[in-house]
Amino acid sequence: MRTEGHADDPRDSEVEQALLDYLGRHPLAADTLEGIGDRWLPPPRAFTRQRVEDALRRLVDDGVLQVRRLPNGDVLYASIPSLRAPPPP
Repeated sequence: MRTEGHADDPRDSEVEQALLDYLGRHPLAADTLEGIGDRWLPPPRAFTRQRVEDALRRLVDDGVLQVRRLPNGDVLYASIPSLRAPPPP
């Protein structure tokens, strides 16, 4: 994940869709910003850190993800349990 960023980049929705696709395949996923950039987003896309943060913020605002602060101060992004599909009968 690169660290420079540009506001209002047209790829913002592409980042958000990639995150939603990952959550669709991994509904119990939870990770830090760095882990999301390294593992949730498919290569060779090199989205900037700012674009990933912006997409995560939108997903939190939309109620798709929740933020948890870990004891060491790191921020963990996790899917909201009520949105997870119920287990098969």
